Amino acid sequence: MIGIIDYGMGNLYSVSKALERMNQEHIVSKDQSELEKTSGLILPGVGSFKDAMQILRETGLDTLLKESIRTGKPLLGICLGMQLLFEQSEENGVTSGLGFLNGRIIKIPSITSRGETYKVPHMGWNELKTYHNSRLLNQIEKGHVYFVHSYYAEPSDNDIVLASCTYNVEVPAVVGCGNVFGTQFHPEKSGETGLAILKNFAAIVEECVKG
Repeated sequence: MIGIIDYGMGNLYSVSKALERMNQEHIVSKDQSELEKTSGLILPGVGSFKDAMQILRETGLDTLLKESIRTGKPLLGICLGMQLLFEQSEENGVTSGLGFLNGRIIKIPSITSRGETYKVPHMGWNELKTYHNSRLLNQIEKGHVYFVHSYYAEPSDNDIVLASCTYNVEVPAVVGCGNVFGTQFHPEKSGETGLAILKNFAAIVEECVKG
């Protein structure tokens, strides 16, 4: 069973509906005892990095996440949820993140080196470019997915970037290291490609259950 973490800042309904379409058993909960019983976790997120981290710390969900990662439970961060996996963000001042992945979150530049202007936030469909073989991207070589974000990840090690897209800069679109995964886009809003990624995550969770 997959647990969708409800901390008041996630796109819970659409993620839940996507898992329903897959016939994937799941719960939406903020109760730590319920979430501890799950085999995999999804950390969604919409809004401010600083506010999200404050809520996670105040509720103790940050501790739950750290313990889950330590025990090998698969975790998928979506949009802001992916950004929270990193060490820090510059959004509204420097704020420490969960630190599961090395790197920081910075703002998408709106001006190119040639003086062209890009709208920020990056909103809409963009094409994935895959770099590394990954269970999360199994049988997915390319596809268009849906983004809504003003900040993006700058990893310390580019080997964790499984796929990217171009929006003025190279934006890490899918990241992964060990049992920690993240998508900057919304897979639950990204049609068949997004659904395939969620199915792959569910398969990873199932593999962990079987050992």
